[in-house]
Amino acid sequence: MEQSKSDQDKHSLLEFLEALKKASKDLQINPIFITNDPQPNMESILNLESEVDTVLSTDPDLFKLSQLLCNLKTLFEKLERYREYSLKSFFFRQITRCEIYQVAFTMEIQIQACIDKELVQNLVKTLQEVVGIEEEKVRALKRFERRLSQGFDRDYQELVLRGKVFPILELLLCDSTCSTTVREHVALAIVALVRFNRDVFVGIVLMSGIVQALLSLASCCSMQVLCSLVTLIRTPLIDEMELHGEILRILSLFRSSEDLSIEVGTMDCICQIAYFGRIEVIESMLEKGLIEKLVELQRSKHGDYLTETHQSRETEEGVRLGLEIDKCERDWPFASCVARFSVQVEVGEGLSPVEKKEIKGEILRRIREASASEAEAATIVAEVLWGSSP
Repeated sequence: MEQSKSDQDKHSLLEFLEALKKASKDLQINPIFITNDPQPNMESILNLESEVDTVLSTDPDLFKLSQLLCNLKTLFEKLERYREYSLKSFFFRQITRCEIYQVAFTMEIQIQACIDKELVQNLVKTLQEVVGIEEEKVRALKRFERRLSQGFDRDYQELVLRGKVFPILELLLCDSTCSTTVREHVALAIVALVRFNRDVFVGIVLMSGIVQALLSLASCCSMQVLCSLVTLIRTPLIDEMELHGEILRILSLFRSSEDLSIEVGTMDCICQIAYFGRIEVIESMLEKGLIEKLVELQRSKHGDYLTETHQSRETEEGVRLGLEIDKCERDWPFASCVARFSVQVEVGEGLSPVEKKEIKGEILRRIREASASEAEAATIVAEVLWGSSP
């Protein structure tokens, strides 16, 4: 019961801080060098002060905020003294309004710092609960992502590091007993952290078991997250993945998964690896039969997909059916997937021009060997050399 009361108090404090932040923003929006009266916005802030004055004075972190509110109240009283329509009063009103704007701006920064601290503490507490409501964890993780998306903030980073948020996220992601939904939102939060500051969090990702956990999760979201991490961290992450045999595990998802969305995510991840990977990584993927897998995927599943499409529309007019199958060919995510991989290698950053030429020759050789007929080989080779037809 005491814990519940404490949670209610924190929720009330956050509501108050959000309301105070909005009021301070409104006060800044009010133009300074015109005759508009800031009194309504000022009164809303001062009313909030009277409601929770005891909270602000007892909490050390909020004491500065309480002082700023006092300063604001003094400035408001000063503004009230310059009501007459003289040049001197007009001059002093503008100066006072500038001072009010500066105090409101400082208040907003101070309030955001207080909100950040409360939300990080709430995130850590919510995620560490062994028995917790899934929705609450997801909600806390979404708030965390939104805050990170606002851009780098040194003070907020300090809160995250002091709160040991990343080790908690890693622990949850690696916990197979945790729900898939929570683990996926944890993965998204980790990507948001890397975007927030690569200099700090890239090294932590490389030293962690994040990639292994994402591959074990093997969902569409986890593959998208892995693709994003490859894009953000590039060659260092790809080298680590190759060292620990994780690229082989990615390739195996083409055969082990029956979920089309997972296979699409896997293809995206492989293309990003092809774009940033060194020649040793590309050669390793080719030796592990990547081209053969792609040729088979492009051939067999595409055929099955078109067959299903034809059967589901066999009662429709022939002309319309032909047009719809044409559209399916264009929309099929693995149409020309061999050419897509080859293009990523050719335009990528990981290989030298000489290496790109060697790899392209090897890709063409493997296409011819893996094709079921000369016609199929000619079609795929033409796509690799000249691009697919529209």
